[in-house]
Amino acid sequence: MITSKIGENAGLIWSALQGGALTQKALKKATKLKDADLNMALGWLAREGKVAFVVEDADTTISLK
Repeated sequence: MITSKIGENAGLIWSALQGGALTQKALKKATKLKDADLNMALGWLAREGKVAFVVEDADTTISLK
């Protein structure tokens, strides 16, 4: 059951990123996901090679590949 929820959350992230790259904080606000749910879904998308991460100072920006 948790796998399906992670997949649903990955879809929320995918939709939010279709408008362009977002910082992790902005992505959390746009999707209204809790930290753990956001990170699990990002891990899912990263494992599938669907997202890219850019780390600058303390900020992480996420975009679709």
